Amino acid sequence: MRNKPHITPATTSTSDKRLQAALVAEDWPGLVRLCHKALRRNRVDLSAHRLLGFALNKRRQTEAALKAFQQGAAQFPDDAELLINYANILIEHARNAQALPLLEKVCTLRPNQAVSWIKLAECCYLMTLHEKGYAAALRAAELAQTQHDQVSALMQKAIHRRELGQVKEAVKDCEAAIALNPADPGNHTNRLLFMLADPAVDAAQVASAAREYAAVFEPPLKAQWPSFEAHRGDPWRRLKVGFLSPDFRVHSVMYFVEGLLAQLDRRQFEVFAYYLYPRDDHITERVQRHADHFVRLAGFSYLEQTQRIRDDGIDILIDLAGHTGGNALLTLAHKAAPVQVSWLGYPATTGLQAVDYKFTDEVTDPPDADAQYSERLYRLPTLFACYRPMSRQPLWRYQPRYLVRPAPALSNGFVTFGSCNNLGKLTDEVLTLWGRVLQAVPNARLLIEGKNLDRPDFEQSYRQRCADLGIASERLILVPLHTDNQYLTYHRMDIALDPFPLTGGTTSFDVLWMGVPLVSMVGASFKSRMGTGVLTYLGRTEWLAQDPEQYIRIAQVLAADPQQLNALRLGLRAELERSALMREDLFNYHFGEGLRVMWLHWLAQAQHPGDAVAQTQAMEAWLPQLPVEWNTPATPGVGLEPGHRVSLPEAHQRLQTLLDKAKSETPQPAAGGQIRDRHWAAVTTLAETVLSAVPHDAVALACLAEVEQAHGHTEFAVTYLRYAARSLSE
Repeated sequence: MRNKPHITPATTSTSDKRLQAALVAEDWPGLVRLCHKALRRNRVDLSAHRLLGFALNKRRQTEAALKAFQQGAAQFPDDAELLINYANILIEHARNAQALPLLEKVCTLRPNQAVSWIKLAECCYLMTLHEKGYAAALRAAELAQTQHDQVSALMQKAIHRRELGQVKEAVKDCEAAIALNPADPGNHTNRLLFMLADPAVDAAQVASAAREYAAVFEPPLKAQWPSFEAHRGDPWRRLKVGFLSPDFRVHSVMYFVEGLLAQLDRRQFEVFAYYLYPRDDHITERVQRHADHFVRLAGFSYLEQTQRIRDDGIDILIDLAGHTGGNALLTLAHKAAPVQVSWLGYPATTGLQAVDYKFTDEVTDPPDADAQYSERLYRLPTLFACYRPMSRQPLWRYQPRYLVRPAPALSNGFVTFGSCNNLGKLTDEVLTLWGRVLQAVPNARLLIEGKNLDRPDFEQSYRQRCADLGIASERLILVPLHTDNQYLTYHRMDIALDPFPLTGGTTSFDVLWMGVPLVSMVGASFKSRMGTGVLTYLGRTEWLAQDPEQYIRIAQVLAADPQQLNALRLGLRAELERSALMREDLFNYHFGEGLRVMWLHWLAQAQHPGDAVAQTQAMEAWLPQLPVEWNTPATPGVGLEPGHRVSLPEAHQRLQTLLDKAKSETPQPAAGGQIRDRHWAAVTTLAETVLSAVPHDAVALACLAEVEQAHGHTEFAVTYLRYAARSLSE
């Protein structure tokens, strides 16, 4: 829907006919010229105003396109076609808050057109206005006359229903949309994503649905898959590795990817980051420094994305999204690189034969899990991912308010169980079991943090739902989800309860890092075994339940002794940081080893297709040629700016130079917490850059201590020095 404007095609003037001809021919430069020419003749030419912004956006001149639409809206504030085209581009570039009032007006101007309500529902999603979006989608479904509008209305119903906890209904909407139009990939992806949260759906059903997706989109492309002969040659050459993701921004994926992007062994690998989202933020800026090459692919067709990746000569392409929003799985279906890998973003199979491998581990995907995947599983000897906290604000990792605090049960006089997972994971079955936990632990409370709980109507309905499932309102603490509260809510929790069958991901690491033990249930597939993997590699399998009864007993045991619970809490962060779950050096080594193994397999298969014995012999013959220097750890690097990477020792030298310069001058007092002196600010910026590449770097921490001490912030200075000393001692 975003690829063509919503316009009334009937025109009569010669100028309008030329505009229409250029639009049909997709001659975007010509259409821009014609629109400008028409507006010079007549600045209130409606057709030119409708089409100029659209054509500029097609030429990837986003700001010019938005300015053109803004000017057009000023001239024609009640033209629904112009407003919906304007809003469409705002949504395309993730500027939904600006699009919302335009679409509300469109719905007033054209209340009987399904597309008006479809776009309003779409706009509401990123803004978490799910009840408003669902109501708009229902209205669209009532009005839809064409198959296109029916499918779009069903999609919007589904995505908002899922967020409102109506998982089964959301899946049915997706299936109805697929039945109407199997060639729309979005409904397949949504169906697969939503199925994960349905307790009645097992891994075999998810795998079957993924293969149905692949059967629609992959066969027409396979004949065009290249052989990639130019990539063959030295098995030990430096490989070009591409990471493909819409999530190089504030997103949970970055808690696990940043350390790898920063320190994947550059002797062996050249790192490309392919970005699929239309907007940047401060985390995107960090990714641009970490990667050797940062390439924007948002708004490009799958074929254009494929060609760019091939032109870059990527040897191994790693998809970080799977069947989640904004993915480019159809780029992988075109076979953009010789070896393609699924990792991290989606806890199940893509279904695509074009994806050769999936990174996993020996626990989260047990030995009998291979049949659940179309990919070949590469099981790492450590957990499938490595956690780094405080992705949004790396320096907050060292702030006193994020230190682990004593168990709240000591002061409250009761134990608080809690969950900060997506409310969509908290099914009736989950809440019912948590109600039984409360019955087993007298006076205990249950804290749930989630979206929309700051709205009185939503909070009240959620309380009633919990009451109906056995959780008395007076024992329920509902906390609205706010970004500023990230990690701080855990200060209020004694014991975390993991949902099932779709267990917690990032949230599980967060709670453990904040000192909160986690009770989880062992499941049968990856989506229900993430807690199993985390707790196993942490060495805390005593918190893993085989069934609901054991889940309750584990919660009881943890809650029975508040003093023991407190001792556990105060030592848990250090325990986590020493474990494989946060050992970036260990994880990056094994991940790089996996990439090389995949590459050797591809070379051997290309040389000896269909002959497994000859393939094994070829790989054995290559092993003695392994470069000796790769047996020693690589020197960490620091990306100072896009395309400019230096070694950690060189970054230290630069820091010392900046610090000496800053100390030679009297610091200006900090204003509103901001350091005004440019020399001290430069020290802070570079130190943070170093720490985003190498967490706990002692030199960077010591420099930050100097900055804080020079500005009279003794508490922060002492905290940084404490971390620096600990880093040196490890």
